[in-house]
Amino acid sequence: MISISVNNLAFRIGVKTILENVSFALEEGDRLAIVGVNGSGKSTLLRMIAGETAPDEGEVYFAKSKSFGMLHQDDAFNVTDENGNVIPDDAEDGFGASGNSPVDRTVLGQMYAVFPELCRAEVRLAAIQNQLDSVPSDDTDTLNRLSQEYSALNSRFIRDGGLYYKSRCRSFLANLGFDESVWDRPVSLMSGGQRTRLALARLLAREPDILILDEPTNHLDLDTMLWLEGHLASYPKNKTVLLVSHDRLFLDRVTNKTLDVENKTAKLYKAKYSEYTELKQKERAEQEKKYSLQQREIARLEAYIEQQRRWGRERNIIAAESREKALARMEKVEKPKALPKSIRFTLTSSGESGNEVAEAKGLTMGFGGNILFRNLSFLVKKHDRLFIWGPNGCGKSTLIKLLLGQLEPLAGEIEFGYNVTVGYYDQENQNLDEDNTVLDELWNAYPNLTETEIRNTLALFLFRGDDIVKEVRVLSGGERARLTLAKLILSRMNLLILDEPTNHLDIESREALERALTEFDGTIIAVSHDRYFTRRLATRFVDLGDGGRDFRGGYDDYMHWQEARLAEGAKVTDDLTADRTAVKYGEPAKKEEYEEKKRSGAEKRKLEKRRAELEREIAKTEKQIAGIDDLLFGEAATDYVRAAELTDEKTVAEDRLLQLYEEYENLEG
Repeated sequence: MISISVNNLAFRIGVKTILENVSFALEEGDRLAIVGVNGSGKSTLLRMIAGETAPDEGEVYFAKSKSFGMLHQDDAFNVTDENGNVIPDDAEDGFGASGNSPVDRTVLGQMYAVFPELCRAEVRLAAIQNQLDSVPSDDTDTLNRLSQEYSALNSRFIRDGGLYYKSRCRSFLANLGFDESVWDRPVSLMSGGQRTRLALARLLAREPDILILDEPTNHLDLDTMLWLEGHLASYPKNKTVLLVSHDRLFLDRVTNKTLDVENKTAKLYKAKYSEYTELKQKERAEQEKKYSLQQREIARLEAYIEQQRRWGRERNIIAAESREKALARMEKVEKPKALPKSIRFTLTSSGESGNEVAEAKGLTMGFGGNILFRNLSFLVKKHDRLFIWGPNGCGKSTLIKLLLGQLEPLAGEIEFGYNVTVGYYDQENQNLDEDNTVLDELWNAYPNLTETEIRNTLALFLFRGDDIVKEVRVLSGGERARLTLAKLILSRMNLLILDEPTNHLDIESREALERALTEFDGTIIAVSHDRYFTRRLATRFVDLGDGGRDFRGGYDDYMHWQEARLAEGAKVTDDLTADRTAVKYGEPAKKEEYEEKKRSGAEKRKLEKRRAELEREIAKTEKQIAGIDDLLFGEAATDYVRAAELTDEKTVAEDRLLQLYEEYENLEG
């Protein structure tokens, strides 16, 4: 059964078109990922579907009687009364719109407010019970009336979930990172991130038929994100989920369809994210190949037509006209549209550091009597990709600030090795001057560079034209992140310290960053909630949530070890940890890994050899065709018999060339 139908949606700002001709349909039980670069219109599309933004064209249809709810990106949740009306944090009366019942402004109270009918029924049931207790036993009419009302209301209360809605609310709070100590805390004291999580908890507790989520993984630590993945994966099969997220593993594990928003329109793929990327690449390669082949065929036909007309005899004119008709009837293959531009860059090392890059010795840190970690020690070696791990609030960003010298530990020390130069990426982009233009921000940091060099660097990060004279204060989160990266690549470093570097970056930009960091010939210390990013880079973990455990191995190794430890119900020894880790950086590979690399190297050499052979054959065939053309338009121009022979020879050569092109393209792919 169709749950949502979107027909020809369009949205414009002035003369600028953001989206047009967007059409797709979802069935009950679909889980849709909406993907695209920053600024492509994903959030705008969600708001149009939710009815919050009116489209300039098109319509959205929902199946009859479907309820829906939407979580906005960084939703600044506000206190509401029993009717859903927003109550300002500083309101004095403490009552709802009715003016009769006080508004519970606590975290738990606002969860209960998701079920206003049940809350009102509970209050009314208690009031009826009090009346029944006070009515004289001889007043049978009143007793019967109240008893009937109580029975009917209690039946509806039980039917609608009144017996378990409070435990449901408490469960969602606990799973989304709110422990019991904050349940009775006023919402007004919550941070922006906590309010967003509270908005998510309320929405999930309501369980609407159509659930719309814009970046739901913001402000979630790993455990909470894993819980949300599981919850959405098991969301009732008669309900529909639409979401925008840059977390690729999250999309893979939650969704079954992908809407690709690109070049102002959108295309639906019946595949989860990783399958969609393969399908899209394959489709584009096939379309480019078809377009290229057709263009060659068109060029060949046009050359043939021109040749026949030049010869000018009646049979030549007839042949030319026949080819012209064939050309006119040909269904033209559309040239693939250009892909959205993405950032591209490399990171340059300042030179070799010593083998021991940084060492933490007995670090203890906390604030106001709250100790985050005690006696933390670890040694960072050259070329490590060390990720600082743990739940929110365990001190990951604090440890980064200690490494940078921005904070002083309560105990212990940090020492850096020989010739270590540090580059730092700040997740909040606080090292940007709000009053600077984009151009000045980068130029002030590197005054010895020319304006052309600064502009060229900014262009790599998609700052072009009027973008470079924007003030930093008006930049979006993604633009700030790109500007911070632009500043980073111009500095020379051999130790990169990264605090949530993928925040605010779209998927394409994250992949560009991953490629640059993979090729970086230095050492990396990072904090990140992006599991895909972590999986690609990490060779080692220091887990602050596990007492500072130092684990050498990749992301999958660490997850498997954690699962094994939980399954066994006891700590795994350091020897067992070592057995289950991947090969350490710089250590000899295991036998099977050596054999695999050997096979891979042989296959690679074989492909390179064949590629070189194809290049020689292609060049030879192209030269042969060029020679035939010289003869056709030269000495054979008036020798019709010879010309016919040469034309046949050329057709054979062109067919061979197309085969060579196809094999070469397949090797490249």
